[in-house]
Amino acid sequence: MPDLRQTLRALRRPRLLIRAARFGLAEYDRPRDLRRLLRRTTTPTPSRALAILLDYEAVVDELRRSGDVTYSPARHIELLVAIMGEARLLPRPEADQVKASGISDLRRATYSSSASRVPGSSAGA
Repeated sequence: MPDLRQTLRALRRPRLLIRAARFGLAEYDRPRDLRRLLRRTTTPTPSRALAILLDYEAVVDELRRSGDVTYSPARHIELLVAIMGEARLLPRPEADQVKASGISDLRRATYSSSASRVPGSSAGA
């Protein structure tokens, strides 16, 4: 999965395409859209779907860059919407997750700045 994340970070597309895809993201319906875009009866895992979508999008982007008459901006936006939707479903890497396993982490989590430090009160004791 790190390869997918690196590929996503390196992806550079025109601002107008990205903005249009962000608007379409609210209407993204994973089962319906993936079935149509990938032409499959079953829905793959997010990482597998993302790999396939990135391959499809690379082909469409090459059509755009070359000025090919078969290029479809609508298709390109649909693929970008699906890529964004699937990227949201990827599990976060371990480094991004906070792990509170030690006693100092537990104390830090339970003693908030809003807890009372007044002797005799049960809050923050």
